[in-house]
Amino acid sequence: MRILLAVAVLLFTVPLAAEAQDEPPHGMGELEAYSIFTDAYRTGDYELAIQFGEWMLEAKPETIPGHDGFSLERTFNRMISVYVSAAEDETDPSVESEYLESAEEAFQTVFENFDNDDFDEFQWQMRLGRFYHEHSDDLDAGMEGALTSYRAMYELDPERFATDSDGFYARVLLTEYASRGDREDALEIIDEIELFAGVDLEQTIGDVREALFENPEERIEFIESRLVDADEAEREEMLQDLAELYEETGQTEEAAETARELYEMNPDFENTRTIAELYLADGNYRDALGYLKEAKESAEYNSDRKELALEVAESYQQLDEYPDARTYAQKAIDIDSQFGEAYMRMSAIYAGTISQCTGGETLDREDRTVYWLVLDYLDKAKDADPSLASTVDSRIESYEEAMPSSEDKFFSDWEDGMSFQIDGELSECYAWIDETTTVR
Repeated sequence: MRILLAVAVLLFTVPLAAEAQDEPPHGMGELEAYSIFTDAYRTGDYELAIQFGEWMLEAKPETIPGHDGFSLERTFNRMISVYVSAAEDETDPSVESEYLESAEEAFQTVFENFDNDDFDEFQWQMRLGRFYHEHSDDLDAGMEGALTSYRAMYELDPERFATDSDGFYARVLLTEYASRGDREDALEIIDEIELFAGVDLEQTIGDVREALFENPEERIEFIESRLVDADEAEREEMLQDLAELYEETGQTEEAAETARELYEMNPDFENTRTIAELYLADGNYRDALGYLKEAKESAEYNSDRKELALEVAESYQQLDEYPDARTYAQKAIDIDSQFGEAYMRMSAIYAGTISQCTGGETLDREDRTVYWLVLDYLDKAKDADPSLASTVDSRIESYEEAMPSSEDKFFSDWEDGMSFQIDGELSECYAWIDETTTVR
């Protein structure tokens, strides 16, 4: 009650905008003045909070006798909030400007005087940057001040910079660099933070890259110019970008050479698969096989393993090596029994075998029986993955015309529904198949 009465008297006798001093106002004790400041801060009485808080900005007391929980850093933060809130409530532009300048000075005092282990400089740079950002039209530093603080956040902790506030500050800084064409600074930051980027920041990074380069060729030229001075980790990342860009621009030889260099530097899953895909795109199935198998063995997830097994199967089929093609198509099925595309690959392998065994000549009735097995796997594909139904039905329709006719079945005593073996008794060419089907 005594404090409130004293305040009431002071409000009628002393101007609210008192000169800054390093002693509590009106001869009060530190604890008493701090208590008035705290109450005014909590109730939103900004003028009173300023009157009884500014002495602490000057004196910078490390403790307040009688108050064990005092924190000078927290007090500076509160005073800055008070100045900003007072400015936002002010209708006189000149007074508003004074309040904001006082907040700016308080920020500078923080950076000049706080250097203990508990001082979170990253957090304070974020507060300062946000302050300049939100009041860029009212302060001389303006948006440049905000960008300087955001850059300081990046230099202090790139990972935290990329993740704090969902990468908001990183997105602002990168977007500004892109608008200025500041390529070196933008790419330096991207190289450092891309690994930690969330969805929104990834989108910004993509947009910034597009804005910094007019075309892929220009980006290739830029990356190539930086390769000489890059360390091993940077070089690997640059080469990965180059491999994609070479492929995008149709420079297949350069893409393959870059992929080989990446593989020699680090034969991990991604680099191994990249070089395999380049060989596949070039139709070089023989050279692709070794890398596909190696990538399959190093793959961490079954989704990758089954896809790679299927790519190996397709490569062997392209080389007319059907037994090996079947082996890997079956490996894909073993990994995922609901992998419809693997069953379709099995049907294609057996259909290709028929063409290989007949040499393009007229089909005998024994050759035609293999189409029953082809249709078995097409049915399995549709059962495993109904989304393939349309494609499967189309293939079934074309293969049904090649199956044994009613006359073929009559003269061979083949009855619908009976088991039928596809093996060397049909022809030595089919011996390796050794599977049972059903007469249709």
